[in-house]
Amino acid sequence: MRLLQFSTSHYCRKARLGLGYKQIAYQVENLTPGLHILKLKPLTGLTTVPVLLPQVEDTQGVSSEATPLEKRNELQAIADSTQILQFLDRYCPEPALALPDRQLQAEALMLEDWLDESIGTATRFVYYDFRAGAGKQIDPSPFSQLVIQVVRRQYGINQATVELATNRLKGAMEVLSSRWQNSLYLVGNRLSVADIAAAALLSPLALIPQYREGYPWLFERIEQIHLLCREPLPPGLGN
Repeated sequence: MRLLQFSTSHYCRKARLGLGYKQIAYQVENLTPGLHILKLKPLTGLTTVPVLLPQVEDTQGVSSEATPLEKRNELQAIADSTQILQFLDRYCPEPALALPDRQLQAEALMLEDWLDESIGTATRFVYYDFRAGAGKQIDPSPFSQLVIQVVRRQYGINQATVELATNRLKGAMEVLSSRWQNSLYLVGNRLSVADIAAAALLSPLALIPQYREGYPWLFERIEQIHLLCREPLPPGLGN
């Protein structure tokens, strides 16, 4: 398999955690922002990463009970981190990301969607605001700073939107702490897509001192999930 990604994207990290948890061998292709559109648009009709490219030689991993049409569909480019995790559970059923209890699985999917659509975006706003200010020294190179400014313009990152994102993250920490401080997992008694989404989409905050100091339990969980999924720790952790 081949994963098309931006190396710094926390949504791509989410896909890598899923691949690592399944112990599926894959190759990474890092794309150049801007130019990535030329590669992705013909494959998926979209312009966003991650995109997973299952390889023909990997078809032994597809369930033998799948129909010919289902097998062909399994080999198409798969866009979006949520869709990639769903594909991985079909491609390699064990260890499962889906929870056996339907109600708990629905809860995990709801949390994953909330993390994807709201909290991952809030993390992006807070992270890139930090990198343009107090965290500029992390990589002060002209190219890095140019990319940061492009991202800020693209997503409309400014004082007002960062304040909203900061408040959103504060609320998220309250929700997650009530679960993760009392259990190893956000839902049920095993890893789910909710844990993977939270560990990936909040990982950029590890570079921001106020979050590292204010929420040590969060980064303990993020480290544990990365180790479980055999994925290198994100910047700011394990140093």
